[in-house]
Amino acid sequence: MKKTVFALAALGLIGANAHAQSNVTIYGVVDASLTYTSKVGPKNDSRFSVDSGDLSTSRIGFKGVEDLGGGLKAIFHLENGFNADDGSFGTANTLFDRKSVVGLSGAFGTVTIGRQTDFLEDIGNKYTSVQTFGGNGVKGGHFNNLDRVSGARTNNSIRYDSSNLSGFTGSLFYGFGEVAGQTSAGQAFGLGGNYANGPFGIGLAYFQTKLAADALPTKAGDTDLKTFTLGASYQAGPAKIYGAWSQAKRPLATAVASTGLVNITTATKANIFDLGVDYALSGNLHLLASVIHDRADISRKTTGSTKGKTTQLNLGVDYFLSKRTDLYAMYSNQRANDVNNPGVINGAYSSAPADDSSQNVLRVGLRHKF
Repeated sequence: MKKTVFALAALGLIGANAHAQSNVTIYGVVDASLTYTSKVGPKNDSRFSVDSGDLSTSRIGFKGVEDLGGGLKAIFHLENGFNADDGSFGTANTLFDRKSVVGLSGAFGTVTIGRQTDFLEDIGNKYTSVQTFGGNGVKGGHFNNLDRVSGARTNNSIRYDSSNLSGFTGSLFYGFGEVAGQTSAGQAFGLGGNYANGPFGIGLAYFQTKLAADALPTKAGDTDLKTFTLGASYQAGPAKIYGAWSQAKRPLATAVASTGLVNITTATKANIFDLGVDYALSGNLHLLASVIHDRADISRKTTGSTKGKTTQLNLGVDYFLSKRTDLYAMYSNQRANDVNNPGVINGAYSSAPADDSSQNVLRVGLRHKF
């Protein structure tokens, strides 16, 4: 049923494209890789697999624009994530899981309403290892995307992006909790800005969420997450050097375990440092390297707090066969101390070790954009 609905939606949009004289654009990415992962699951066994979206999430999208006159335009953007290895939906029971918005744009900027990401994803794509090693390949290094730089969606949201003002762009974001009588329940809001001038760029973004329902001892409207990221980059000839610092706070987080190792996602406070370089050896060949180091304060219910840390080293080669097709090989090593290793690849692949031992991951893949 879901596949039928998706096919009808795609055919309908194709028809709209023909009628509206190219006002609708269809695009996508198909990314698949052969992956070796050491220390997977409770017995820390090794695994060989075919994965989807290790460098760029496989997706298909539709974008449309209508000129309303006077510089004003109506826009829409729909994007579905899928798994290239088995053809399944990226998010079960959600057709356009990556983006579903409608809006207006003009000299004032752009306003969109629906399901979408906040400005932290923009910062991540410019100044963190997400841009070179892929969001799914570095989520573990960013506390399973606790700082949202790999992209996290908010339903029922409104986003404003300014026009470019001499190199500066800004963004405001608000998510409606939609709880009657409790405006703050489930509420989310964020803001950010970026400045780009020649080879230099710098940006900052902040995001905050609140609980949608009571879960004693916590209450609806209590602050669940506060996170921000500051990043910068510099293009020095063939080398793009980038770096970012994120801090995330979860004042309500508490680990259940009182003994042994706990999960990094129970951190009440986390600092994440991401440094890297993208070196264009030639027009087609890029050499990549980055390191992500995390430090976290982790609360336990019975034994107080503890501190944990992880370090992820990434090395890679990306060879472009054309502007739309590239081959890549990526090696990552993730080390953890005093916490369960979160694993290198996106947690959806269940690839985390059962302890704080080191994990190695090798990805060799092919990515095509259309």
